[in-house]
Amino acid sequence: MTAVNQDKFIIYQIFTRLFGNRNQTNKLYGTIDENGCGKFNDIDDTALGALKEFGVTHLWYTGVLEHATLTDYARYGINPDHPLIVKGIAGSPYAVKDYYDVDPDLAVDVPNRMAEFENLIARTHAHGLKAIIDFIPNHVARQYHSDMRPEGVKDFGEGDDDTIAFSPSNNFYYIPNHDFVVPEGHTPPLPVTTPYHERPAKATGNDVFQAQPSQYDWYETVKLNYGVDYLDGRTRYFDPIPSTWVKMRDILVYWAQKGVDGFRCDMAEMVPVEFWGWVIPEVKKANPAIIFIAEIYNPFEYRNYINIGQFDYLYDKVGLYNSLRRIIEGHGTAEDITRIWQHESGDFAEHMLRFLENHDEQRIASRYFAGNPWTALPAMVLSATLHTGPLMLYFGQELGVDPTQQEGFQGEDGRTTIFDYWGVPEFQQWVNGGKFNDELLSTEQKTLRDFYQKMNAFVLGNEAVYAGGFYDLQYVNADGQSVNYDKTIIYSYLRHTDNQKLLFVYNFDESRTVETTIKIPQDAWTNVLKLGNTGSYKLKPVFPLEVPQVQLRTAEITSTGVPIELPPISAFAFEIVPK
Repeated sequence: MTAVNQDKFIIYQIFTRLFGNRNQTNKLYGTIDENGCGKFNDIDDTALGALKEFGVTHLWYTGVLEHATLTDYARYGINPDHPLIVKGIAGSPYAVKDYYDVDPDLAVDVPNRMAEFENLIARTHAHGLKAIIDFIPNHVARQYHSDMRPEGVKDFGEGDDDTIAFSPSNNFYYIPNHDFVVPEGHTPPLPVTTPYHERPAKATGNDVFQAQPSQYDWYETVKLNYGVDYLDGRTRYFDPIPSTWVKMRDILVYWAQKGVDGFRCDMAEMVPVEFWGWVIPEVKKANPAIIFIAEIYNPFEYRNYINIGQFDYLYDKVGLYNSLRRIIEGHGTAEDITRIWQHESGDFAEHMLRFLENHDEQRIASRYFAGNPWTALPAMVLSATLHTGPLMLYFGQELGVDPTQQEGFQGEDGRTTIFDYWGVPEFQQWVNGGKFNDELLSTEQKTLRDFYQKMNAFVLGNEAVYAGGFYDLQYVNADGQSVNYDKTIIYSYLRHTDNQKLLFVYNFDESRTVETTIKIPQDAWTNVLKLGNTGSYKLKPVFPLEVPQVQLRTAEITSTGVPIELPPISAFAFEIVPK
């Protein structure tokens, strides 16, 4: 038997602040008291059991670390944040205020917030699931200050020489003799009673080395210094090991020791790859099984961040996501998929994390993307089965979540807010007052969620998908070699092990049924699939199961091709078995 491939797992991203929120007020820029907020405790045994049954294996708890916010927790010893440098009322979870603490918004009992998080990790593990949290290494909130750091740990910036722009021993970059200037055009949602003061100004998180960033910059954050002098040709000073490196290692080990199973590393490519190549092995000394996922958008750096940086997985946005989105929106071609797998083949295809939604991207059902959650299903199946790497779903994707109004800072842009308190109506129907079931779902939502649940089971239950090889069939079927095989809207490939042979066929067209033929070349039949040249076989449907079986002869599939009818927006997987 082929060994089970541990790379094939399914991440379910939970935006923790929104997941369990049952409040339906949804006031523009509403406070936590007005709009409500989900808690760690909302992700209870019932919720976790339902997610386990849904078929996911890992939960990415997004927004766990304490971050800048306009909610006042001064009575708990947490310094308030200035409204001029906070986005939204709740604030961005990527403007971390204390790496050693969790967001007080997420606690029922704020002084007991860390214990509530630790209990969530324990519950997650008790249900046979693994827990991933964000690690935001490139930048921190402008008023970063760790109240909860262990005794003897120096805070970021403590001991910096802020009279110079850059020093390898500094944690921040400075603009000496200049005050930070709040960007023009930023109007905070709460009244400003005092000016914000920061002198000298620190460089902004998205590599803005000037005192006044623009309103489109990450002005609420400060860039961290890993020993790279950006003002002098990006000269690197890594010996001795910079202070920021050591502090970040200690932070990662701190969370690893709390039982966290993995880190999704925000904007990992904005941090030097040499740091990752040093820190990841250091953290794996504490937990060898822990995984690191890089948010990275430069394909030319992929191999570096795997081979040098030691990342386990990388976001596959610039490659597969962008290509599939163009196809879904009607201005792409299935030919792009071949180009993607060719670029990613060999040494890192299994390292690519595939998805069609996350907190940064527009929702599939929104008018800014597909406008219909069903349109994306062939692309979703392809993302899940193209190779052996992991898959990610965003909470509510399986329910067709469609944001249609302005929630606060983010505006109405087809995304679910990450900056403000909100209730997600479609998701609240599934939460159902804490029942986490389908009683309140529409028939369409039930059908959509059932599709995703069956897809998850199929992905994890078929050896050829989770551990098999890949063989592209476009070249032998396109350009008139097969009947009515339009290579711009049809895509086909094989996934195979010694024990299982699967044929995948897709029609990405929204409007027409295609009657085509599918060939498998003789060499692939005998040398890749290792099937005999005599006897009869059949295509047994394995996803979805309702498709009729297709009978075939070896000579037929390797020469004239097997006739297959593909309805609009369809994905089929057949197992090739003896008749």
